[in-house]
Amino acid sequence: MKSKATLKQIAKELGVSVSTVSKALNDSPEISEPTKIRVQEYAKLKNYKPNVIGLNLKNRSTKTIGVIIPNILNQFFAKVFTGIEKVADEKGYKVITCISNESIEKEISALEMLSNGTIDGFILSISEEAQKLQQFGHFKSIINEGTPIVMFDRIADEVNCDKVIVDDLDSAVNATEHLIKTGCKKIALFSSIDNLSVGKLRAKGFYKALENNGIKINEDLVILTETAEDFDAKSANFFDKNKVDAVFALDEHASVMAMKMGIKKGLKIPDELSIIGFADGVWSRRLTPSLSTVSQHGPEIGEVATKMLIEKLESKEENYSHKTTIVKTELRQRESTRKIK
Repeated sequence: MKSKATLKQIAKELGVSVSTVSKALNDSPEISEPTKIRVQEYAKLKNYKPNVIGLNLKNRSTKTIGVIIPNILNQFFAKVFTGIEKVADEKGYKVITCISNESIEKEISALEMLSNGTIDGFILSISEEAQKLQQFGHFKSIINEGTPIVMFDRIADEVNCDKVIVDDLDSAVNATEHLIKTGCKKIALFSSIDNLSVGKLRAKGFYKALENNGIKINEDLVILTETAEDFDAKSANFFDKNKVDAVFALDEHASVMAMKMGIKKGLKIPDELSIIGFADGVWSRRLTPSLSTVSQHGPEIGEVATKMLIEKLESKEENYSHKTTIVKTELRQRESTRKIK
């Protein structure tokens, strides 16, 4: 891992005392403005950050992991966190959690706040805004400063780090083909997460399954939006205008709305309308009828990501190769789909 600059190193390279560097970085009136600017600019160039816990930055180990998740209300992220905490506790690590609330600004703030010596490494899923803007420089900067990152679920191919993902494309293919095998031919696609990498992969899997089975794609049966509000507006009269026998929904909101609208229309589920949702929170089992879902195995994702990070933190290897681990999903058949004959 790349070491961070120390006060001593900066002082030596600029030919001044450690005390001068410390005072200049703390904006002390004892130091002249030209010297302050020189020291501060050089420190920024060398990725220097103050060590809030008073340990040597190169050799320190706080035994603490920083976790940044986009949305604490999302059942999936909550489940991932349980897996993270389980393994961290077993390995003797503490966890500090921040919520980006889908904001790139909050995501950057959390990274900067925790990477000043508070934590050893990060486990995170990228915010909606960062993915939409395709801005990932803040992750690269943290990695370049010597702090490792493990990304899960929402990842960026451009960032060179360890990653844990689910087989979004393949699982979407399998779920769609399951509907086809039960006799469904007019299958709608619902999504309110088309701005996310996982949403795009799942949609791609849906299209692939139709093509593989010789079913012509009808774009009138596809609703792809970037927010729940837009989805609600575009899907309001869907079942009044379209005759379908199944819905494959790519996220929690679209899944619930498909069920709600189908029931309101008077459609018998699953006899007249089958539904599979890409989520597996408590609500999917408690709905009436219960919802068939693609389970993402959140706790397992959290466990795998934490083991990967701790392995890197405790590795003696200078050239640690990055890897991507794929966690398989599972189609859980409940009452909203017909049984395969």
